[in-house]
Amino acid sequence: QVQLVESGGGLVQAGGSLRLSCAASGRTFSNYAVGWFRQAPGKERTFVAAISRSGGSTYYADSVKGRFTISRDNAKTTVGLQMNSLKPEDTAVYYCAATRDLLISRAQQGYDYWGQGTQVTVSS
Repeated sequence: QVQLVESGGGLVQAGGSLRLSCAASGRTFSNYAVGWFRQAPGKERTFVAAISRSGGSTYYADSVKGRFTISRDNAKTTVGLQMNSLKPEDTAVYYCAATRDLLISRAQQGYDYWGQGTQVTVSS
């Protein structure tokens, strides 16, 4: 089992940057793929990015490709999400999630463990 805690959210102007971090507890963090999802007010939670167990493979939603970068440090049991060129439509609560499945999913149902979320607000 793994516990996840997100941090790094905040208020930023459009065009700015933020870096989110997902800290994991548990001895076998390298056995989990990790994804980031976001949920805007009144909308469904959607996929943002994911990274494989080793960090060798990454996946992005089309809406963030080229602006966001996901990375991980298995020694420090953390996953980061660098967000650049932020837009007001990026405003949402951002969640990290983990799965032991070999197949990395873009669906919420593919993840077993979730953090509590961190708010990102982008002003225009």
